[in-house]
Amino acid sequence: MVNVVKRVKVAYGERNSQFGHVYLPPAPATGPVPVIVLIHGGYWSTEFALTIETAVARDLAARGAVVWNIEYRRIGEEGGGWPRTGNDVVAAISALDAPVRYALPEEILSKVDWSKVSVIGHSAGGQLAVWAISRLRARTKKAAIATVIAQAAPLDLQVRERTSRPSLRALMGGSITEFPARYADASPVDQPVFPAHVVAIHGTEDTSVPVEVSRDYVRRASAAGQSAELIEVAGEGHDVFVDPRSRGHRETVRLLGI
Repeated sequence: MVNVVKRVKVAYGERNSQFGHVYLPPAPATGPVPVIVLIHGGYWSTEFALTIETAVARDLAARGAVVWNIEYRRIGEEGGGWPRTGNDVVAAISALDAPVRYALPEEILSKVDWSKVSVIGHSAGGQLAVWAISRLRARTKKAAIATVIAQAAPLDLQVRERTSRPSLRALMGGSITEFPARYADASPVDQPVFPAHVVAIHGTEDTSVPVEVSRDYVRRASAAGQSAELIEVAGEGHDVFVDPRSRGHRETVRLLGI
């Protein structure tokens, strides 16, 4: 019999977009089962949904991980916008403590390692990942986040606002001139240091979010005392991280150690 990855839909709130998909590893584990949280990108807009991470989620689960691929309220739906979009991600990660656990069969639950959770965010999801883990101080009540992988992420919103697409202003409800404190609150590079390791991974040919954004984040965050590193993926662009066949994904898998 061929083992297949199973998926379970789990709600973490009452709103339509406050849910996620839990992917279960296909075979009984012989050692600790890692937990990975996926946060999709897509300009914080309803034009994109958690399904753009489906192939990646399935690949990571097939490698033996429990994967929590989350949705959140975005621009274009009721409740979308800052800070509610960010708060949804905090709530989704906190759902590791109860709703996600309840979705796991006992034979998997008994082997899960909650002490080294990894959180991966692509593009806008990378901004949300770093911001949310900073807000949580890298912990829920029952889990610890060890690593945040920000893939091709806009990690300095105050710089991006001057050159970005209208989606950022839509998320923030206006320009940086109108809401300077809101931009500073949401910008990953301006967050307090938190006890997890941040990996900014970026394709050198990214034309949507230039690699210089990740370079600058790692330089400034490291200077402030944040554990952070930069990985550049030569010759690849912005969307490679949602393709399990790409080098960007392989580099992510290497970082996860699975």
